[in-house]
Amino acid sequence: MKEYGTERIRNVALIGNAGSGKTSIIDAMLFDAGAVDKLGRVDSGTSFVDYTEEEIERKTTLSLKVCIAEWKGCKLNILDTPGYEDFYGDLASALRVVESVLVVIDTETGVGGGTEKSWMIADKYGLPRAIVLNKLDSEQADFDKLLDQIQKELDVRLLPVHIPIGQKSEFSGIVDIISMKAFKFEGGGSKKFEETEIPEELSSRAEELREMLIEAAAEGEDELTEKYLEGEELTPEEIMRGLKASIRQGVVVPVLCASASQNIGIPNILDFIVGSLPSPVEGHPIEDTEGEGSREPSPDQPLAALVFKTMTDPYAGKLSFIRVYSGVLTADSQVLNSSKGTTERVTKLYYVNGRNFIDTTRIPAGDIGMAVKLPAASTGDTLCSPEAKIVLPGVEFPSPVYTMAVEPKNKSDEDKLSTALNAMTEEDPSFRVTRSQETKQILLSGLGDIHLNVVLDKIRRRYNIEADLVPPKVPYRETIKSSVQGIHARYKKQTGGRGQFADVVIKMEPLPRGQNFEFVDQIVGGAIPRNFIPAVEKGIIEAMQSGVLAGYPVVDIRVTLYDGKHHPVDSSDLAFKIAASMAFKEGMQKANPVLLEPIMNVEVTVPEQYMGDVIADLNSRRGRILGVEQKGKYQVIKAQVPMAEMFRYALDLRSMTSARGWFTMEFSHYEEVPGDLAQKIIAAAKAEKEEGD
Repeated sequence: MKEYGTERIRNVALIGNAGSGKTSIIDAMLFDAGAVDKLGRVDSGTSFVDYTEEEIERKTTLSLKVCIAEWKGCKLNILDTPGYEDFYGDLASALRVVESVLVVIDTETGVGGGTEKSWMIADKYGLPRAIVLNKLDSEQADFDKLLDQIQKELDVRLLPVHIPIGQKSEFSGIVDIISMKAFKFEGGGSKKFEETEIPEELSSRAEELREMLIEAAAEGEDELTEKYLEGEELTPEEIMRGLKASIRQGVVVPVLCASASQNIGIPNILDFIVGSLPSPVEGHPIEDTEGEGSREPSPDQPLAALVFKTMTDPYAGKLSFIRVYSGVLTADSQVLNSSKGTTERVTKLYYVNGRNFIDTTRIPAGDIGMAVKLPAASTGDTLCSPEAKIVLPGVEFPSPVYTMAVEPKNKSDEDKLSTALNAMTEEDPSFRVTRSQETKQILLSGLGDIHLNVVLDKIRRRYNIEADLVPPKVPYRETIKSSVQGIHARYKKQTGGRGQFADVVIKMEPLPRGQNFEFVDQIVGGAIPRNFIPAVEKGIIEAMQSGVLAGYPVVDIRVTLYDGKHHPVDSSDLAFKIAASMAFKEGMQKANPVLLEPIMNVEVTVPEQYMGDVIADLNSRRGRILGVEQKGKYQVIKAQVPMAEMFRYALDLRSMTSARGWFTMEFSHYEEVPGDLAQKIIAAAKAEKEEGD
């Protein structure tokens, strides 16, 4: 593949709801641009873009893909992103490295929760965008009604640059307002189309939209605004220049029309990308997070590149997807990984087109490619010239909201499973693995149930390891509510030789929540020699690891040792540890023991129309509503909810709010479990212990 100058490159991501047709549009783009010989289709499993086994089975995009189309002297790096929220980690990676976005909206379903959320992420990166109305050939398609819905839901200034020719099944082409020409397509997946005059019934609307376009273009530059207000006509070149500026500044959001399945309107979308969306030269400046200033997006500058995705290939090894911001990344070179302070040896470089790797020796500023076997590099790392250090902003990944425990079907696979899971975390920073020391479970945290199941599917295929997801155990605690004293325990054992003897008297009191444990030594007169006191404390701490109710750790308790006896020969550390443990367990039984559960601080953000349902649901989960705040058109509900009620909340909230709500959660404190529920938890824990024994 030939090398393109930075100004001739376009990096664009397609985002939107799952099922809106993003992948189908890219398949059609590649077909029309001659990058592939056949129009791929997701439904039939022949998509050039969705090629993994998991994606073919599920008929949806599960990971970020980079595809290349060459169109009218420009190179288009087209990034396909997953529509499911479970895979928004890859959406974050994509939006970090592009200059513009096409938001694909299915005319059958309209603006969905995924559209709104991905739009907000694009807002965060300040990306100019255009909307593509897909499936205009469907029986539910209504162009004007959809424009009204988009205007209302997304609150943007729309600028239709296409008008559909024909409605529903009669959709056969588009009127392009930029060129003021009509294009009629053969349909059925054919590349054939003809340029014609604008149909008479659409001419007045086309003129009206042309005036809106010129007005928007005039707003792009002060000079053009002044000229327009003075009544002077803008030249075609000025209109295009001003339109690009207005799109780049977010003054307007253009609307384009298409049917990916029929291959209608796709060449016009490619024209729009080339003619109206920004190149890397026109994107955001390259900022150094360490305050060393910015750098021009030019191949003549020192190297600055970002690793935005990492994958592991069974044959090629570690693959690092890289966006070059300045300079040129060359094969057989040494670069500085400024994020980690190490040197990386770059050996082989490739351009990536779907599953195909295209050999190259250099990737210039503005372009996207891939390096193999960079040992230290991980997603978010900066690669730069050793003599011109720079650290680029990384990728802001969404935090996990859904946690399950994992168990290998074959116990002998435990070590192999841990290795495989760690490899998955390198590929996907929004996926995390932890091991609970309390429950002894391996916990997988991600963005949803599909996310975790896809990870296990990959592990099964790559490593031949079968594993199941099971509900995580709640890390309950036990404590006491009453004070007791005079708890006396004596350990005495005679074995024929030297025996064992220890005698302790303790007092037990509850501590305020969160104080954990306090040991008080009040021994006077040498009733227990000083050298045995630490053994008493150690015996109590060990006994606290398993409470008397259900075997959960004991917290928030003060133990005072104030009397006891010893034997000059038979007393030992071990004897005093055992005696202390005996006294502690007896004291727990007498001090009104109770079960504690973790309580989480939860913030739920939802559109106002869902607020009542969400609050009612939180109440049903034993939650306490702390308050509600308004942020724009969203309501932020603050609550405290038991952890035990929150394991499936990510899935339930999506269902409740049509995927328009989201939440954050963090640990707050422990609280006593209500009596009836505590009895069920205790009974279940005892049954599990008996089953294990």
